[in-house]
Amino acid sequence: MTGHFEPLPDGGAAVPLDEIEISILRSLAVQLIELLGPGEEAGGSESDDLLASIFNDGPSEPPADPVLARLFPDAYGGPDLVPDDDVRAAAAEFRRYTENDLRSRKREDALALIRALDTLSPEGGSAQLRLKPDECRRWLGALNDLRLAIGTRLEVTDEEDGGELLRLPDSDPRKPMVMAYLWLGGLQETLVESLMG
Repeated sequence: MTGHFEPLPDGGAAVPLDEIEISILRSLAVQLIELLGPGEEAGGSESDDLLASIFNDGPSEPPADPVLARLFPDAYGGPDLVPDDDVRAAAAEFRRYTENDLRSRKREDALALIRALDTLSPEGGSAQLRLKPDECRRWLGALNDLRLAIGTRLEVTDEEDGGELLRLPDSDPRKPMVMAYLWLGGLQETLVESLMG
């Protein structure tokens, strides 16, 4: 896994991806979408009142799954960090009105990643992915969410943990996820550099 993003003249970015990289990225994005759960559109109809959907209450409690808790952290430090009842109530209220939109955006970012990958036809084992500027933003969001999810499962707490994990023996069952975590970090970093350059 060696692909790095390069800037394009139109403000977008491009990266070469081989069949295995495409498969890994697609699989991780599908797993993220499954973890995020179905969108609000599930069970709804186009005739639903738009105003009602805007004020659709979300959950007020943090998710139990550690990955989802990391993707949707508590505002104001969370109940475990701030024992104040007023702050806890404000955090619950904030979550209630924001989490559904955040889930939707994260789902859309992951879907954009999948759709872009689905346009590729790797000939000779690789293909050049070319992203427009607006697609780059979605990819940055999806890459960040994927890294957060994998890092949470690996219990990475800071950059040094990633280095420690890299030294795991190849026989360690976490090694493939460590390699994916580090590779996604490289993709994310070079995409940011491409957009800034």
